[in-house]
Amino acid sequence: MKGLATNITQAVRIGSKVKVDDNSGAKKIRIVSKEGGKGRRRRRPGIGVSETFKASVIEGKVEMRRELVRAILIRQKKEFKRPNGRRIKFEDNAAVLIDDKGVPVGNEIKGVVAKEVGERMPKVATIAKNVV
Repeated sequence: MKGLATNITQAVRIGSKVKVDDNSGAKKIRIVSKEGGKGRRRRRPGIGVSETFKASVIEGKVEMRRELVRAILIRQKKEFKRPNGRRIKFEDNAAVLIDDKGVPVGNEIKGVVAKEVGERMPKVATIAKNVV
Protein backbone atom coordinates (compact mmCIF):
# COMPACT_ATOMS: atom_id res chain seq x y z
CA MET A 1 0.00 0.00 0.00
CA LYS A 2 1.33 3.40 -1.03
CA GLY A 3 1.80 6.26 1.43
CA LEU A 4 -0.01 9.59 1.16
CA ALA A 5 1.42 13.10 0.96
CA THR A 6 -0.99 14.49 3.54
CA ASN A 7 -2.19 13.82 7.07
CA ILE A 8 -5.88 13.00 6.93
CA THR A 9 -8.06 13.75 9.94
CA GLN A 10 -9.10 10.41 11.42
CA ALA A 11 -12.77 10.86 12.14
CA VAL A 12 -14.24 7.35 12.35
CA ARG A 13 -13.51 5.38 15.54
CA ILE A 14 -13.54 1.71 16.46
CA GLY A 15 -17.10 0.64 17.19
CA SER A 16 -18.59 2.99 14.60
CA LYS A 17 -21.17 1.76 12.11
CA VAL A 18 -20.33 2.49 8.47
CA LYS A 19 -22.38 2.13 5.29
CA VAL A 20 -21.02 -0.26 2.64
CA ASP A 21 -21.14 1.33 -0.80
CA ASP A 22 -20.55 -1.65 -3.12
CA ASN A 23 -22.58 -4.63 -4.32
CA SER A 24 -20.79 -7.29 -2.25
CA GLY A 25 -23.92 -8.15 -0.23
CA ALA A 26 -23.16 -6.28 3.00
CA LYS A 27 -25.14 -3.13 3.79
CA LYS A 28 -23.70 -1.94 7.11
CA ILE A 29 -20.55 -2.89 9.02
CA ARG A 30 -19.16 -2.19 12.51
CA ILE A 31 -15.46 -1.35 12.78
CA VAL A 32 -13.54 -3.83 14.93
CA SER A 33 -9.86 -2.91 14.51
CA LYS A 34 -7.49 -0.76 12.50
CA GLU A 35 -4.77 -2.36 10.41
CA GLY A 36 -1.26 -1.06 11.10
CA GLY A 37 -0.40 2.07 12.98
CA LYS A 38 0.65 2.73 16.54
CA GLY A 39 -1.63 2.98 19.53
CA ARG A 40 -1.88 4.64 22.89
CA ARG A 41 -3.25 3.00 25.99
CA ARG A 42 -6.97 3.59 26.58
CA ARG A 43 -7.28 5.56 23.34
CA ARG A 44 -9.39 4.24 20.49
CA PRO A 45 -7.57 4.57 17.17
CA GLY A 46 -9.19 6.65 14.46
CA ILE A 47 -9.63 5.72 10.83
CA GLY A 48 -9.45 8.21 7.96
CA VAL A 49 -10.05 8.09 4.24
CA SER A 50 -8.07 5.37 2.39
CA GLU A 51 -7.18 3.43 5.55
CA THR A 52 -7.90 -0.28 5.83
CA PHE A 53 -9.60 -1.89 8.80
CA LYS A 54 -11.35 -5.06 9.95
CA ALA A 55 -15.09 -4.98 10.45
CA SER A 56 -18.04 -7.17 11.30
CA VAL A 57 -21.08 -7.26 9.00
CA ILE A 58 -24.23 -6.26 10.90
CA GLU A 59 -26.68 -5.82 7.99
CA GLY A 60 -26.79 -7.56 4.64
CA LYS A 61 -27.07 -11.07 3.24
CA VAL A 62 -27.76 -13.75 5.84
CA GLU A 63 -24.60 -15.73 5.01
CA MET A 64 -22.44 -12.60 5.44
CA ARG A 65 -23.77 -11.47 8.83
CA ARG A 66 -21.42 -11.70 11.83
CA GLU A 67 -18.54 -12.37 9.46
CA LEU A 68 -15.20 -10.60 9.91
CA VAL A 69 -14.21 -8.75 6.72
CA ARG A 70 -11.52 -6.34 5.52
CA ALA A 71 -12.59 -2.92 4.27
CA ILE A 72 -11.27 0.47 3.16
CA LEU A 73 -12.87 3.83 3.98
CA ILE A 74 -13.73 5.69 0.77
CA ARG A 75 -15.61 8.72 2.22
CA GLN A 76 -15.72 10.50 5.56
CA LYS A 77 -18.04 13.16 6.90
CA LYS A 78 -15.37 15.08 8.79
CA GLU A 79 -13.48 17.46 6.53
CA PHE A 80 -9.80 16.91 5.81
CA LYS A 81 -7.16 19.04 4.13
CA ARG A 82 -5.38 18.16 0.89
CA PRO A 83 -1.78 19.24 0.14
CA ASN A 84 -3.01 21.97 -2.25
CA GLY A 85 -4.92 23.62 0.63
CA ARG A 86 -8.46 22.55 -0.27
CA ARG A 87 -10.70 21.11 2.39
CA ILE A 88 -12.86 18.14 1.40
CA LYS A 89 -15.84 16.56 3.17
CA PHE A 90 -18.60 14.19 2.11
CA GLU A 91 -22.21 13.66 3.15
CA ASP A 92 -21.61 10.32 4.88
CA ASN A 93 -19.05 7.75 5.96
CA ALA A 94 -18.77 4.85 3.52
CA ALA A 95 -16.53 1.83 2.98
CA VAL A 96 -15.83 -0.86 0.38
CA LEU A 97 -15.05 -4.49 1.21
CA ILE A 98 -11.69 -5.79 -0.04
CA ASP A 99 -9.90 -9.13 0.09
CA ASP A 100 -6.39 -9.85 1.43
CA LYS A 101 -4.71 -8.66 -1.79
CA GLY A 102 -6.55 -5.33 -1.81
CA VAL A 103 -8.95 -6.24 -4.62
CA PRO A 104 -12.58 -5.13 -4.09
CA VAL A 105 -15.08 -7.92 -3.35
CA GLY A 106 -17.89 -6.25 -5.33
CA ASN A 107 -17.63 -5.16 -8.95
CA GLU A 108 -19.40 -1.78 -8.67
CA ILE A 109 -19.22 1.20 -6.29
CA LYS A 110 -22.43 3.26 -6.06
CA GLY A 111 -21.16 6.63 -4.83
CA VAL A 112 -18.10 8.80 -5.24
CA VAL A 113 -14.63 7.87 -4.03
CA ALA A 114 -11.99 10.20 -2.59
CA LYS A 115 -8.92 10.82 -4.73
CA GLU A 116 -6.66 9.59 -1.91
CA VAL A 117 -8.20 6.11 -2.20
CA GLY A 118 -7.35 6.06 -5.91
CA GLU A 119 -3.72 6.95 -5.17
CA ARG A 120 -3.32 4.30 -2.51
CA MET A 121 -5.44 1.48 -4.00
CA PRO A 122 -5.96 1.96 -7.75
CA LYS A 123 -8.05 -1.22 -8.11
CA VAL A 124 -10.77 0.32 -5.96
CA ALA A 125 -10.77 3.52 -8.03
CA THR A 126 -11.12 1.64 -11.33
CA ILE A 127 -14.57 0.26 -10.43
CA ALA A 128 -15.80 3.61 -9.06
CA LYS A 129 -18.07 5.80 -11.16
CA ASN A 130 -16.64 9.11 -9.86
CA VAL A 131 -13.38 9.98 -8.14
CA VAL A 132 -13.38 13.36 -6.37
